[in-house]
Amino acid sequence: MNEIKTHDESLFESIKHINEYDQEYWTARELQNVLEYKEWRNFTKIINKAIDACKTSGNAVSEHFVEVNKTSPTPNGGKRSIKDFQLSRYACYLIAQNGDPHKEPIALAQTYFAVKTRQQELIENYDSLSEDQKRLSIRHEMKEHNKQLVAAAKDAGVETPFEYATFQNAGYMGLYGGLKAADIKKRKGLKKSQNILDHMGSTELAANLFRATQTEEKLRREHIKGKEKANATHHEVGTRVRQTIADLGGTMPEDLPTPGKSVKQIEREEKKRLKKLKDKE
Repeated sequence: MNEIKTHDESLFESIKHINEYDQEYWTARELQNVLEYKEWRNFTKIINKAIDACKTSGNAVSEHFVEVNKTSPTPNGGKRSIKDFQLSRYACYLIAQNGDPHKEPIALAQTYFAVKTRQQELIENYDSLSEDQKRLSIRHEMKEHNKQLVAAAKDAGVETPFEYATFQNAGYMGLYGGLKAADIKKRKGLKKSQNILDHMGSTELAANLFRATQTEEKLRREHIKGKEKANATHHEVGTRVRQTIADLGGTMPEDLPTPGKSVKQIEREEKKRLKKLKDKE
């Protein structure tokens, strides 16, 4: 398909539908074409894997995969009934996660649906938040997932603080085109004691959140063992995220602007604001 070569995330938005209840959904048949699966029977195998993953995660399949039938014209001028699914954004994410990772459209879909799904999980009205509020939300999520990443890395054999620093640098180097944590701090004009993540905008934080969540999942899913393999896995995921950003025409993370306020400063201001509101009650 020529459309996919634009590497524009609006492609996935262009096939989005809104039902009578103002809920978004995608159809499996349209997603099949965008993801370049020629045979419906092959694509249904991916859908079934995604449904199994949905069950395993404890989510209601009926809320994310709605089976429907629609008519399709036949060569002789008649019509036939064909099976289709109405898919939630989460269902699309699971399909992308279970698709062929070597397919370029799958890589694009994995990032697009993962980031958007994560935003929805963070907060329902994500798109209406201010930039500072988005940074607070994603930074909080990043803290939680970093704990899980630490645990997954430890299970893989990354044990000492030095080994974990090396592991983290591997991920940063993949995502930031070879830059280590110290290099990123220098580029941002930060002190050694300052946390890089506290000085990122929402877009940069989202890229790092995706790096962290996907690395943790890959370490556990593939039962990675050995610190060298863990480091290589983190670097690989970081590189894949960077490549997808490039494919989508996005700005490389090292070239994104550094916000004037740190997340900690925003947190302090938010606490003061809430205290004033409480005092007025």
